[in-house]
Amino acid sequence: MKKLTITRPDDWHLHVRSGAILKTVIPYTARQFARAIIMPNLKPAVTTVAHALAYREEILQAVPETVCFNPLMTLYLTASTTIAEIKKAAASEHVHAFKLYPAGATTNSDSGVADIKSVYPLFAALEKYDMPLLIHGEVTDANCDIFDRERVFIDTILTDIVSAFPELRMVVEHVTTTEAVQFVQSAGSKIAATITPQHLMYNRNVILAGGIRPHYYCLPIIKREHHRLALIAAAISGNAKFFLGTDSAPHLSSLKETACGCAGCFSAHAALELYAEIFEQANALDKLEAFASFYGPDFYRLPRNSGAVTLEKITWKVPAVYGENGIAITPLKAGEKLSWKIQ
Repeated sequence: MKKLTITRPDDWHLHVRSGAILKTVIPYTARQFARAIIMPNLKPAVTTVAHALAYREEILQAVPETVCFNPLMTLYLTASTTIAEIKKAAASEHVHAFKLYPAGATTNSDSGVADIKSVYPLFAALEKYDMPLLIHGEVTDANCDIFDRERVFIDTILTDIVSAFPELRMVVEHVTTTEAVQFVQSAGSKIAATITPQHLMYNRNVILAGGIRPHYYCLPIIKREHHRLALIAAAISGNAKFFLGTDSAPHLSSLKETACGCAGCFSAHAALELYAEIFEQANALDKLEAFASFYGPDFYRLPRNSGAVTLEKITWKVPAVYGENGIAITPLKAGEKLSWKIQ
């Protein structure tokens, strides 16, 4: 196959930061995706509708004028979130979900929830107003092995949430394990999951074998090979519970390449091309359109996009860095070749 045309896709998990980094990265998402769920973990966190709408305007100002792109905003759920704010968010056409970060789980998660059961009344309000809950599913117990944090979260926290709130729509973000795949598969229709390109492409050797490679470090951390294979099987299965969410998370290269580098992989530069390569290697290019363009909007109860994008089978080299004027962001697969390119 030399060309592949699919309905214009959406990214259901995206970090774009703010300021100069936002201006650098958002054009890459907007050229290929019609919409994206925007993560709220800025500093300060996006916890109110008013802040979300202001952030949305900042994003739109950074989108090239020739491109049509709709940022779908989320609010950061904290112990201080009010039911009144949840009701206001549900009434907004631009706010589409709340994000749950366990305190300390990942970048800018210090405002997250330390005691999950303490916010059960907020989950009840989300259920009442039909607002999806997006979950970073990891425990933050220092005694828990970092490679087990997702599994333990499912066993000790997520199972209870699903049982207590059966009508609450939830997305288990960036699933990374066989256990997470099995949980989503066996749960009811209210439970879905996003899968990132890095967790489909790599196992944990890529971070550590032959030297420490900080640009592959993300949270949840990349796992063993049998987990990667389970994710691929889920992505190409045709199961509508699994859909595209890059979790593209740009950081300055200097902040990744340091003694205590931050978590996140920047993949927005070639997100759809990466997924195309993954699906082709799995002999499942015919399943890419539904994964990228159909299942996400169906779960969020939004219309599917009407436009299309075309990928061409062309070999090209990923730049070593993206950005200028003091902004340098190292992308996923920096300096390597890809075999698909958006026309």
